[in-house]
Amino acid sequence: RTLRYVPESSQDKIISDEDVFETLVKIFKALFINDFSKQAHILALLPEIKCKYLELLTVEQKQSKVNSCNHQSQHVFSPEEVLFNTLGFNITRDRSSLVSAGTGVFVTKGFVPKGTVVSMYPGTVYRKHEPIFFQSLGNPFIFRCIDGILIDGNDKGLSRSVYRSCSRRDQLGPFQMSDESWLTAALQNPLAVGQYVNNCSHEKAANVCYQEFDVPVYFPVELKQYLPNIVYSHDIESHLRCVVLVTLRDIKQGEELFSNYYTVVN
Repeated sequence: RTLRYVPESSQDKIISDEDVFETLVKIFKALFINDFSKQAHILALLPEIKCKYLELLTVEQKQSKVNSCNHQSQHVFSPEEVLFNTLGFNITRDRSSLVSAGTGVFVTKGFVPKGTVVSMYPGTVYRKHEPIFFQSLGNPFIFRCIDGILIDGNDKGLSRSVYRSCSRRDQLGPFQMSDESWLTAALQNPLAVGQYVNNCSHEKAANVCYQEFDVPVYFPVELKQYLPNIVYSHDIESHLRCVVLVTLRDIKQGEELFSNYYTVVN
């Protein structure tokens, strides 16, 4: 794994920011509703939001009654099941099909159409002037954005500790501004495995491409708990940088995801 280089004059968008936003909000809303019983502290502070989600939950319960014998309680799905029910596919980490490549990411269920957000690259977001020397030593998970912003997607060692510290620093009462679960085996956001997508080779062509996305100020506050990124500096007002992986072609069940670390889309 190496730092990605993208010329400043290039364009790095496969799909629009609006499409990225809509996809993330769609899956995050589904995760939120699935975990509705644990959101009481947040909903108590957002009565209007609570009413909106109660309406959505009621609709979902009516739709699921055909397949459920117990109508008294909400059926809770795993995050992977929510992903499949919402976007039509599942992805998971497993041993890569490339020799000596270690862990890779596979589509384990369903079908992913071309131009779909299939994964996210988690980690701590550093600006060009910020210290990342010690975190970068021997670290294969440093992602370089077009403008020089770095994302440290390492889930171990010092990188892990820095992310946890920043995440807990930015929590506002019951409102979590980021997701820490990508540091564990029990993912709250099943898309947050993009750092394990391997680079393409002569035998395995790229089927996904990185796309940078700045989270807008109007992103629903109750859904930020599923964003697998956090900024290193607390005193700088700016949009949170996220990186998603978008499919370059249709991807079928059983296929491994391969990125091109030097992908440039003109």
